[in-house]
Amino acid sequence: MKSLYLRIYLTVVIALALFATGSAWLFQREVQAERGRFDEQVSERIAAWADLIQRSLPPADADRAQQANALSEWSQRLRLPLALDDEQGQRIGASESYLRRTAEMPGARHGVPVRLDDGRTLWLLRGPMQGMRPDGSMRPGAAPGAQRQPPLPPWPRGAALVALLLLLFAAVAAGAYPVVRRLTRRLESLKDGVERFGAGALGQRVDASGRDEVAALGASFNQAAQRIEALVRSHQSLLANASHELRSPLARLKMAVSLLEELPDSAPRERLKNEIRTNIGELDALVEEVLLASRLDAQAADPVREPVDLIPIAAVEAAQVGAELQAALPVLTVSGDERLLRRALRNLLENARRYGDGGEITLSAERVAAAPPRAELRVCDRGPGVPEALRERIFEPFFRLPGHAEREGGVGLGLALVKQIAERHRGSVRCEARSDGGGSCFVFSLPLA
Repeated sequence: MKSLYLRIYLTVVIALALFATGSAWLFQREVQAERGRFDEQVSERIAAWADLIQRSLPPADADRAQQANALSEWSQRLRLPLALDDEQGQRIGASESYLRRTAEMPGARHGVPVRLDDGRTLWLLRGPMQGMRPDGSMRPGAAPGAQRQPPLPPWPRGAALVALLLLLFAAVAAGAYPVVRRLTRRLESLKDGVERFGAGALGQRVDASGRDEVAALGASFNQAAQRIEALVRSHQSLLANASHELRSPLARLKMAVSLLEELPDSAPRERLKNEIRTNIGELDALVEEVLLASRLDAQAADPVREPVDLIPIAAVEAAQVGAELQAALPVLTVSGDERLLRRALRNLLENARRYGDGGEITLSAERVAAAPPRAELRVCDRGPGVPEALRERIFEPFFRLPGHAEREGGVGLGLALVKQIAERHRGSVRCEARSDGGGSCFVFSLPLA
């Protein structure tokens, strides 16, 4: 049996059927035992009454009218329907209550016969008696012969019990099937979605409606599938763009090497060597940034966490490009990976130097009183600026503003890496227009430690 819903369904049905059968058997056994004890106690009580009446009745050879009168007297005193037969089974007498009760129950058994020592038979109507305790004694004030309310119907036996159990089994089976089938149908849908996703349908998602464990599992799968799809798409785009970007410096290198072998003049050869070194440096920078982007995609959601003071890092990196550092605070500490934060700041400063048209570059570090408080690094240049419509796209991998690739070079991964590093540190980066004299400002924001 391979279907999970059948195994769950049959397990539930069999367990409930066994429980119902066991409960019915125990209940039947207890009812029968209680009835047996009650019948035994009542029989002993009737036997005691019969012995008392026998000792009080006239002898068997006494006048039949005298015997009948004595029987009626004891019937009234005990409030118990009585009748007396002689040794041949002929009726000697019966109390009015006995005659009335037997007239009300035609065809019913007329009492319990008690054989007396002298051969006579005493009949007592053994009906259910109100006021009797389970041990056979009478409750105070209860009449021995008063009839109580009709008893509850007896527990079904034999075929009736089997029919009742079969009915219970059918009801449980019919009620459990849709519940179990709905659960396993959702599991089957989840399995099909996982198989289609594994087959390459990266956009495949499963139904995550509901509030149970299956819905939580579906939601977890959708989140994981979304992250995997984004990662695969990012790697595909990275590979395609990197392949495209590698062609240009490789083609220039190939051409320079060919010309280098044909030129006898030392001056042109020296220029070709410088171009080769430039192209090799470009290739090296491209490979380094591609590898770093891949590592950021592959590592865990959070980088190594340690206290990092941004002021010394900003001072060193600003000095590398001749930028002016403006820091009002001596210490500005965040939690993160110092190597990645240094790389992000370096990329921002290199971007300002490359596209700032040789103007001044300023780097400011300040604490922003937000909720929660944050540290902001602002890198501002005097370049032509970034059109407002493109301020989000410049953080995409391999995206460059029109004309910048021909003038300034670069492969368009620097700002994309800055954004990845910021997000890994639960921060953000944005581009703004510089308000004083034109240019752009890149704001790198991180939560304080």
